[in-house]
Amino acid sequence: MSKFISFYDKLYNFIRLDIWRKTEYELSRSKRFLYNLVKIVILAIRGFINNDLTVKASALTYSILFAIVPIFALIIAISRGFGVEKLIESSLQETFIAQANLIPEVMQAVGRYLDSTNSGLFIGIGLAVLIISVMNFFMQVETAFNSIWQVKKSRSVLRQFTMYISTLLILPILIVFSSGLSIYINTALSQSVFNNLLNPLMRFSVEFAPYFLNWILFTIMYLVIPNTRVKFINALIAGVLAGTAFQFFQIIYIHGQVYLSRYNIVYGGFAAIPLLLLWLQISCLIVLLGAEISYAAQNKHNYNFEVDTNNISNRYKNYITLYITYLVVKQFENQKPPLSSDQIAKDYKLPIRLANQILSKLVEVSIFIEVFNEHSKKKTYQPALDINKLTVNLLFEKINCYGSEFFVPDKNEVLDNLWIKTQEIKRKADEFTENILVKDL
Repeated sequence: MSKFISFYDKLYNFIRLDIWRKTEYELSRSKRFLYNLVKIVILAIRGFINNDLTVKASALTYSILFAIVPIFALIIAISRGFGVEKLIESSLQETFIAQANLIPEVMQAVGRYLDSTNSGLFIGIGLAVLIISVMNFFMQVETAFNSIWQVKKSRSVLRQFTMYISTLLILPILIVFSSGLSIYINTALSQSVFNNLLNPLMRFSVEFAPYFLNWILFTIMYLVIPNTRVKFINALIAGVLAGTAFQFFQIIYIHGQVYLSRYNIVYGGFAAIPLLLLWLQISCLIVLLGAEISYAAQNKHNYNFEVDTNNISNRYKNYITLYITYLVVKQFENQKPPLSSDQIAKDYKLPIRLANQILSKLVEVSIFIEVFNEHSKKKTYQPALDINKLTVNLLFEKINCYGSEFFVPDKNEVLDNLWIKTQEIKRKADEFTENILVKDL
């Protein structure tokens, strides 16, 4: 039992502290891969819990139920304009094969919806409901992704509208292209003299195609939907994992419907509804978990020394603050390109989380200004004061005096006397540093 407790303590400390104290510069390539993989898993699980993904998935499930008929209607209406309505309908039925019983009902509702919007009186109301439903659904998805990525600002309404409508306009074309390409390849291979040799390859291609299409779709989602820059490799990692999980869930769900037939006893003809809700809930959960994985893969380095950074002493934080200020000032004095937070963290082996906190504070107290670098597309930092007047004393005076003071309403003689004495002590201590410039350290 004591060995088990000791092992548990070591594992807990490794997950909580030790793994975050090892930066990628200290590890070999193989260890770096393993450490990064464990970090991504830990952050994804933490994000799953802290971001209430089950609640977000429930909200998206409701939005999908509200918007599914208008979205399908818009896709079918666009496909009618291209004359490929039947192909689009069959493709949608194949895509949502797990809901084979409900899709015909949805398609009938879509047909009635389109007929009602063409009947003069209802055309204005129908179009308004269609646009509002579609916009609300896409806005809910973007909000969920932005929350995971900790993005505070969404796209403007105009950008959202143009982006979402463009997506719906392009989607039928992509469906037609993928279906036409599949038909062409199958026809060409069947007429080939190598048909017998290629039959196993064709079977594998047919079985593998859904996975590949899911990978592409999920990767595009994780790349485009968040209102921030997502690196392709991180979107691809999440896209492959989430796309594969989604396809596995589809297979399990289809085969498992036989064992779920007992719902017919309880719900009768309504049995398809709770099954649809279950399918949508888990599907949305897979999509959101993939977003967590893409965020964790891209931002894992931000969590190095996280516990230590959150518990940093004032003395050591002041020391690192002075160090970062010196680096930026010397860079400016030597007429070199301004530094970004990533450069400071990488070149001087500092935790990126701590570097970002200190740089934000120095900008807030007007020691630094942010300068956007057009070449690297990153924020860089330069002194906001004359470096020949920026002393160590002035630096900490601005930091320590920033914020509210003297807000205690009652007159307190002991407090006032103590304040006067501490200021005298501070003035004597500052005499040593008041003429020392940061650049001369």
